[in-house]
Amino acid sequence: MPDLLIELFSEEIPARMQARAAGEFERMMNERLLGLGLMPDHVKAFSGPRRLTLIAGGLPLRQPDRKEEKKGPRVGAPEKAIEGFLKSAGLSSIDECDVESDKKGEYYVARIEAKGRDTAAIIAEAAPEIIANFPWPKSMRWGDGDLKWVRPLKSILCCFDNEIVPFEIDGVRTGDETRGHRGVSSSPIHARNFDKYAQALTSEKVMIDAEARRELIAGDAKTLCQAQGLELVEDKGLLAEVSGLAEWPVVMMGAFEEKFLALPDEVLTASMRGHQKYFSVRNPKTGRLANRFVFVANIEPTDGGKAMRAGYERVLTARLSDAWYLYHQDLKTPLEERVNDLDRVTFFEGLGSIGDKARRIAALAKEIAPSVGADPELAAEAARLAKADLTTGMVYEFPELQGLMGRYYALAQKLPAEIADAIRDHYKPMGADDDVPTASVSVAVALADKLITLFGFWRIRERPTGSSDPFALRRAALGVCRILLGSGARLPFFSELMMFHASNWGSTIREIPEGETHLPPSEKMAANDRRDMEDLLSFFHDRLKVYLKDKGHRYDRIDAVLTKADGSLEDDLVLIVRKLEALEAFLTTDDGANLAAGYKRAANILKAEEKKGALPVREGAQDKNSPDLSVSEKALEQAEEKALFAALQTAEEKAEKAVAAEKFEDAMSALAGLRSAVDAFFDKVTVNADDKGLRANRLALLQRFIAATARVADLSKLEG
Repeated sequence: MPDLLIELFSEEIPARMQARAAGEFERMMNERLLGLGLMPDHVKAFSGPRRLTLIAGGLPLRQPDRKEEKKGPRVGAPEKAIEGFLKSAGLSSIDECDVESDKKGEYYVARIEAKGRDTAAIIAEAAPEIIANFPWPKSMRWGDGDLKWVRPLKSILCCFDNEIVPFEIDGVRTGDETRGHRGVSSSPIHARNFDKYAQALTSEKVMIDAEARRELIAGDAKTLCQAQGLELVEDKGLLAEVSGLAEWPVVMMGAFEEKFLALPDEVLTASMRGHQKYFSVRNPKTGRLANRFVFVANIEPTDGGKAMRAGYERVLTARLSDAWYLYHQDLKTPLEERVNDLDRVTFFEGLGSIGDKARRIAALAKEIAPSVGADPELAAEAARLAKADLTTGMVYEFPELQGLMGRYYALAQKLPAEIADAIRDHYKPMGADDDVPTASVSVAVALADKLITLFGFWRIRERPTGSSDPFALRRAALGVCRILLGSGARLPFFSELMMFHASNWGSTIREIPEGETHLPPSEKMAANDRRDMEDLLSFFHDRLKVYLKDKGHRYDRIDAVLTKADGSLEDDLVLIVRKLEALEAFLTTDDGANLAAGYKRAANILKAEEKKGALPVREGAQDKNSPDLSVSEKALEQAEEKALFAALQTAEEKAEKAVAAEKFEDAMSALAGLRSAVDAFFDKVTVNADDKGLRANRLALLQRFIAATARVADLSKLEG
């Protein structure tokens, strides 16, 4: 069956946009062809520095005839509804429709019969629409045209069944012509099918398949390194980028002076990768970088690469010389002397300077330290110095090295290794694949840094909305969750840390006085501070839920353990996960499943009575819905309700002790002991007795059963 070939040839497409563009091109064309009933065997798109190419195979020459029945509005429906129906069905009058009836009355039915059209004609309509509506992240207009494209569109090759599909968009007419490599090919290439197209471009030094270019670069780079007893430092991001910069990649190796190996490896890599797009090379004998690099040219040199290599080495030498100068200049000023410079760097409007933030991080890190097993003084000192490298020339030139350079400068100044490592690690985790800090001082500083950031932005009402999160606050909160769960650290989030923040960070920025590290009592906390922190705790719960769902936990079970017995939000994230694990294990047992079923039955009865206003309310309670958990033992008549009351007393005592000791499995087992008593109660006891006092006492018994389970989890959140 015939194939469709389309190539959109333009000026250079940014490498970071190519893969996504190929995916969108493939998706849009496939959806359009399927929607028109053309059913291609396959659709595949390719991307490169100057072209997007698509091949759709196995298309019919002609669209199949179409018969369709479309149900419309009721007879007598509003005029607008009928007009909309006619428009969607492609009809001009309601008289063209049939009238049918069902139990609800008569309604219109459109029976549409359409002859299939030539596939080439359909493509001539569909392709311009796809091009005009292509979702580039950034696009531009040029000349006098209206078309927006990533870069000026030069030509469109569009052929079906070895014939040109004629159409024009913004002055660019389709044809069967393309161009080869800029440095090799000077004559147009003509092709009307994919086989000839791919063969002709290959002969003109163009590889259209991005995956093939990546494999070639990776393979040749490893081979070059292995030939010299070295190892390639793999970099997937850089590999994807350079494969999008070269139509005909040629991999070569260069060298630089050994004196530059005195620079930290990260500096060498940043210089090679960031500016020049070179791959670093490692010496397996030393574990450090070698004075070699791998680069990718876009053409085969005629002299074996001698001149090209010299040029690449000359440019890198200039970059490394700059880095050498900055590094040694930075070493002349200790981090301690740079701390004061942070007061001249604004953190964010309304949140003071980076110096303000550093002092707050230091105070909080000192408070956190005992909870994570860190020395408070070391944690405070590491936090105070953590941002100092932001004022260095090296970090100014390479922002991605913040923290890393601080560690090197700290070690050069003979500071304790715990402080140096905390300076490096306090930004972690930077992403989902990044490791969390594990050393105790690093954990304290990393937590304090993220918490102070979140506290501050919450106070000035700069919170994430929808998909917008310009200050990466979701990442910071998720980082806190991951660090706490990874370390097992128990932090008093709301009751202490958040109140500490709210008390010491008023409506205006002020320096924390020397020695002011005590935790304020809760009554000092203003109402608006409490609301802010409750909202922030809810935000932490949202991030924790995302993290746990990604780990395979069910969302309803997560929701069931996010609150305390009194209904308030649980502020101990480690405790939440321990309760979740116990709940999941419990629900896999017969006792757990049956107890959950009994809970739902009790909850449904109470919910129905609540609507009637018949639930017993605790005497003197301010909340009219506050349940009365006091059950009159004397009012219990049947043996089954007496048995449930006795079982509740035993289970409550055991569960309370187990929860206090954080032995949640034991608490679940205690609650499981209620199973037989609950089953017997529902089988034999009529809750809605005619006697009001008896009914109220039995409802209170059910309320007490519900309250007993709430000590471990809110079973009302469970589904299924």
